[in-house]
Amino acid sequence: MSKAPNSTAPQPVIDQLEYIGSPLAYARKTMKRIPELEKLPGAFDDLIHSLTFLTAYNGSGATFNSYRREIERLLQWCWLIQKVTLTDLGRQDIEAYIHFCQDPPKAWTGDRQAARFTGPEGERKASTIWRPFVSKADKIGRISSTALSQKSLQSVFAVLSTYFNFLLQEDYLKVNPVALIRQKSKFLQRHAYQEPVRRLSNMQWDFILETTEQLAREHPAEHERTLFVMNCLFGMYLRISELVADERSAPVMGDFQKDQDGNWWLRVVGKGNKARMVTVSDDMLKTLRRYRTHLGLPPLPYVGEQTPLVAKLRGRGPVTSTRQIRYMVQACFDRALDRMKSDGLEEEARELRVATVHWLRHTGISEDVKFRPKEHVREDAGHASMATTDRYIDTEMRERHASARHKKIKPEL
Repeated sequence: MSKAPNSTAPQPVIDQLEYIGSPLAYARKTMKRIPELEKLPGAFDDLIHSLTFLTAYNGSGATFNSYRREIERLLQWCWLIQKVTLTDLGRQDIEAYIHFCQDPPKAWTGDRQAARFTGPEGERKASTIWRPFVSKADKIGRISSTALSQKSLQSVFAVLSTYFNFLLQEDYLKVNPVALIRQKSKFLQRHAYQEPVRRLSNMQWDFILETTEQLAREHPAEHERTLFVMNCLFGMYLRISELVADERSAPVMGDFQKDQDGNWWLRVVGKGNKARMVTVSDDMLKTLRRYRTHLGLPPLPYVGEQTPLVAKLRGRGPVTSTRQIRYMVQACFDRALDRMKSDGLEEEARELRVATVHWLRHTGISEDVKFRPKEHVREDAGHASMATTDRYIDTEMRERHASARHKKIKPEL
């Protein structure tokens, strides 16, 4: 199915959860704000059911944002492009929608992330720069494309399948159109092998750590915090979302806890709002002491201490944006990359250029499964299953490659 043209930028529909309140009242207000939706029978019911579904994710901001993004894109496409509602969708419509997501109109695509609405409660204003899609850019800001990666496609199918199952249970739909194509989708690749975990090489990590330590010595007011964050991500396998304050939790120094044997642990609230205890190594404890000394605090936390784990540099309170952590770490990656290039390590530098902050977690786990029991690594990493931890064990792949290294193209006679 070809993509219908649309040169008009869509208006945002779904606000943050705390501003929605009653789905019925919010849907009525939205219909009045966007008159063209009132002309489409069924759009009102689509929105009410969608809001009801999303409000179930109160208390899990990351999940709500992910589900809202995918659902709002689908609703906008249904209403504005196809002029249909959710009850009209079949298998071919979902395939057409995925094609649309791979190449959305320019009017639907922004060059940066933007909030959907701004202003206090009761005076919320729809953003004029928000768009459903955002162009990807490399680390120096060059725009590439909006094409969805395999990981993004899998996320789209997973979210929409959960969403449609809810609508089925509510008797709003008769069939889940995603389930009809998900198993044999032409969009999703299936692998007969285990995708390797993307991680830093030991050399890259050494350069990054040395660069960060140098920055901390030269500019301690800014980069002692950076060094602490970097070591948390690598040394305790933390996700950046586990370092910032949000509606799930507000990490504080008191989350570091000592048990009756004198061992230190960090209490973390991770994915799925699940709390876990992460072991704190001797090296990590040294890092903690250094950071707290820089802050003018006692070397080790005390029970119930409410000092933010990662505090703002300006103003008071904790860091609340994962984007701020990401930029902080990425700046160190870029400096390390420049040092590598200066030392003639062009290949290592090229590989580092595509690294993301999450690779620190991957690298820490990959290194530790070499000598720690994998059950212990799994608990610290917060993996839901051992199969996830097993992905980091590459012994079999190394042995397999070693057995093939000296194969001859021309057999000896």
